Amino acid sequence: MKGHVATVILAAGYSSRMGAFKPLLPFGDTTVLERAVALFRGAGIEDIRVVIGHCATELLPRLQFMQVRPLLNERYHEGMFSSVVTAAESLDAETGAFLLLPVDIPLVQPGTIELLLRQYQQSTKGVLYPAFRGTRGHPPLISASYRERILSWDGSGGLNGLLMRHESDSATVECDDEGILLDMDTPEDYQRLRDSLRGVPIPSRQACELLLAERFGSDSAVAAHCRVVAEVALLLAGKLNDTGCHFDLPLIEAAALLHDLAKGEARHAAVGAATLRGMGYRAIAELVAVHMELPPRHHASLDAAEILYLADKLVEETRIVPLENRCQRQIACHADNSACVEAIARRYERARGILQLVELQLGVPLTEVLVNVHP
Repeated sequence: MKGHVATVILAAGYSSRMGAFKPLLPFGDTTVLERAVALFRGAGIEDIRVVIGHCATELLPRLQFMQVRPLLNERYHEGMFSSVVTAAESLDAETGAFLLLPVDIPLVQPGTIELLLRQYQQSTKGVLYPAFRGTRGHPPLISASYRERILSWDGSGGLNGLLMRHESDSATVECDDEGILLDMDTPEDYQRLRDSLRGVPIPSRQACELLLAERFGSDSAVAAHCRVVAEVALLLAGKLNDTGCHFDLPLIEAAALLHDLAKGEARHAAVGAATLRGMGYRAIAELVAVHMELPPRHHASLDAAEILYLADKLVEETRIVPLENRCQRQIACHADNSACVEAIARRYERARGILQLVELQLGVPLTEVLVNVHP
């Protein structure tokens, strides 16, 4: 009979990129840390330990109230691996393995934990990794036999550097849980994950890349074009937000990355939108559906669909080009089809109107904004 499985939640870091202490951020009707504790409790794990360091005095009373074991990492300023060492030091002879979860990965599903626990009872491997569509995520389940290896490791490459040296002792456990890949380093990440929690799912950049790779291959021309469109759209939306707009950056990034998901098929915008709706990404689907032809404008302010539309028209393959140049080339290619020429001219006239609104809002020519975009 294997020893019991403990859980270690890493919550000692500075949260510097977030600008706020991540463990105590609100998430749904609780906090990020409380959600992590509830995840493992819901899977039947009683031995839950939380590594603390930065803001330890704020966390201690909350951990006592939740009846979880605090592990103080006095060297938290040295980085995450120092917290892994603190966790390893706490392991005893009764512990057979431990699950390791950074606190900023809050959308892991209980079923994933239960799956890992079942595999642990059957597997002879020392490390089990959950994986979504072939990409490994968190939390890994690590045999307590790795305790001494962790304590003696020089820290090169962190825990991953150590575990890579023992790849033959690992196994991948496939699960239908994108949450294992979704972390929140920045305010934009945090907003995306909160939207997902509220039923407005937005796939991460990694998930978008996986979808593109499955459809076209990760090195395809379509995927490369989508990446540049996403860079342009994010830059435009971010600059506009600096002037008082309120664009949802994760939504725009995902829509731009996936706007050509059905490229090569007839009416690819509609087909791509239908595919995304079927996956539950309705908000993204609405933007993708109109990236080729916007509906008539009945609003005063710029919207997300227009930002995606303009970004797509500015990017030819992976090059940023003036609208007029691209319009003229497309018209020349379809000169013998008057209906097609008319449609091209109409679309680019709409794009020019959006460009003028963007420049008016920003107060500078768009060429100055896009100068640092690197395909």
